[in-house]
Amino acid sequence: MNGIIILFVYAVIMILATVTMTKKEKNVVNFCVGSRSENWILSALSIAATWIWAPALFVSTEKAYSAGWIGLFWFLVPNALCLVIFIPFAKRIRKEMPEGMTLSGYMKEKYSSDGVKRVYLFQLIGLSMLSTGVQLLAGSQILSAVTGISFRTMTILLAIIAISYSLFSGIKASMLTDAIQMVFMLIACSLFVIFGLRNTGAESILQGINGISGDYAKLFSGKGMEIFLSFGLPTTIGLISGPFGDQSFWQRAFAVKKEKLGRAFLLGAVLFAVVPLSMGILGLMGAGTGYQAQDLGTINFELIRHFFPSWAVLPFLFMIISGLLSTVDSNLCAVSSLTTDLSGGKDIRKTRTAMVVLLAAGILIANIPGITVTHLFLFYGTLRASTLLPTVLTLKGVRLTSGGIIAGVITSLAVGLPVFAYGSILNSGPYKTMGSLLTVLLSGLVTLIATRTEAGHAR
Repeated sequence: MNGIIILFVYAVIMILATVTMTKKEKNVVNFCVGSRSENWILSALSIAATWIWAPALFVSTEKAYSAGWIGLFWFLVPNALCLVIFIPFAKRIRKEMPEGMTLSGYMKEKYSSDGVKRVYLFQLIGLSMLSTGVQLLAGSQILSAVTGISFRTMTILLAIIAISYSLFSGIKASMLTDAIQMVFMLIACSLFVIFGLRNTGAESILQGINGISGDYAKLFSGKGMEIFLSFGLPTTIGLISGPFGDQSFWQRAFAVKKEKLGRAFLLGAVLFAVVPLSMGILGLMGAGTGYQAQDLGTINFELIRHFFPSWAVLPFLFMIISGLLSTVDSNLCAVSSLTTDLSGGKDIRKTRTAMVVLLAAGILIANIPGITVTHLFLFYGTLRASTLLPTVLTLKGVRLTSGGIIAGVITSLAVGLPVFAYGSILNSGPYKTMGSLLTVLLSGLVTLIATRTEAGHAR
């Protein structure tokens, strides 16, 4: 019953905030990028909330509990750093295409190629689908257990809540609700750490600093090297490329006030870091007290129920819903903007219809038997890496050819992803690392080689 109340309260707050503080949007450009001069602090809160995918809430606790500070390090540092690295590229695209809305639109204009646009649309839309699926998966696992509502029904309920306010005013609804969600998450995380320290003492963190087994003491030797190869390196590759392969962040780069763009992303990185750091500290506490996890995938929920009074579950559930649905509504807005590259950007009905289609795909992905949050996280992290180098090279002023970009991205997907998938099935660190590296490097190398080959033939 408590879970149902939380869902109801969450939906009411977000819908009322959207209806009272924004207006129903009928213009496609305003629906997708707002005024292009949105408040930078509000934007920073939205950027942070958007980046809090399911892994930020679940994987950070799991890795801290099982692999200590090393597991938390490899999740936290690249997660925050990637938003900082993204800043100069966000500034560049805004300068070169001040009236733009999408990365795929920028690449199409840059190379006058529908082929390049289609390759980028495949990657960007694919990422939005997988991301939506993993948010619904993670949220529904916990809420289904708490409420007794079936998992499948819960995925549908969460999807309906997210779209209920997103359809109203698009990016403005997303940024406003993101900001509300982020403020609550910051407060909740801070309180959980404070009360956790009171209940278990600071010594529990020190005792759990090397994980539940106590084997993870050094970053690049022993068990630490195993974590680096199986999780650290592929995670870093996926995270560093994260904003570059995610339309949600390009969309916000086009929406925030131009002069404050860098500040918005920098503050967003700092605010974001508070959440996985707090969740990671909970994991260290659990390891330090010797708590034996029943399900590593939801270890943070177990720890909240174990160490805190029963009422603490309510703000935790609200935080989980906020973190997951902030990303879902951002994905909805992202796919609505990407639809403008398909329809010409004039029909608001098509942008809204795209949101519904994305949610349907996300529900289907979340209900795939045997799928896990961590597997999906690593998989779509590899997917978004496929366009990293062509995007970076283009924004750095390197002139590529459309044929080279298409060949590079397709090659990286055709070779890198299967290798990574094979490594995931075998739970093999070397294969997962190889798959991630191949995905990133092949896209760049093949693009450059194909570009030079075409240039040579042109002479």
